[in-house]
Amino acid sequence: MSCVTAPIGAWQRDWIRRHAGAADASVTVRYVQTASVFGDLRVPADRLGAERATSFTELTDEQLAALARQDGFAGVTTVDGTSATWHHEIDFRPTSDEVDVGRVEPTGPGHMFEHALDGSYVESWTRLDAGAGGSLAVRVERAGRVDQILAITGGHFVYARARPIGLPRGDSLAELIARTTPSRDTIIRYLDCEVSYGITAAWRIERSTLPWREGQRLAFADQLTLDADGSPAARAAAPGERWSFPVVGVPPDQLRGLFAGAR
Repeated sequence: MSCVTAPIGAWQRDWIRRHAGAADASVTVRYVQTASVFGDLRVPADRLGAERATSFTELTDEQLAALARQDGFAGVTTVDGTSATWHHEIDFRPTSDEVDVGRVEPTGPGHMFEHALDGSYVESWTRLDAGAGGSLAVRVERAGRVDQILAITGGHFVYARARPIGLPRGDSLAELIARTTPSRDTIIRYLDCEVSYGITAAWRIERSTLPWREGQRLAFADQLTLDADGSPAARAAAPGERWSFPVVGVPPDQLRGLFAGAR
């Protein structure tokens, strides 16, 4: 049996086809994969004008419901043969029994398919950046749980921040809200999970589960610096935080470039 490795790079999903149906390209998907740590953001085309808001409080109930249909997650990827498993350490969705595993099929330079093991879907992916500039991953734990993850490959990143509260179990956030009919304040707390994709040039956020972040600088980048040895480090870790850098594959000169603009 042939084997695959983690599909390192920054990727966009071209389409997904479920149960041999028509190809669906209505969701913008960006996926950044290092040798181990990854981040993935999925934003539906219609968020009912939520991009014009500056906070949750400005959104209508219908716009909040539209945001609940987003998806995003970050964690660690493991590979066994031709199958990859994406272990979600931060997840926009509620916890469920579903395992995120698929069969990866390279289909040529910069292209791959991902197949469900049960044949229920196939996804087509195109690589945006092969990661020639190297990869970097940052992981922050707080109070015994993963609080923030940053995955960088080449000139692209995905940043994820966990919501402050845990979610009840469910198939999706939209399903959970429809089933339990929580208050508006509770829905906002459920939605307060940031997954943002962008480019490292000026640390610009291109897409985010928090639409008002789009076009802004990733503030988390300003919490990073280089220590006396030139290794990435936290500028000032908060009490109770544990920072780690599980992937450091960026040459020293490019590391300095990444953090040259850090405030």
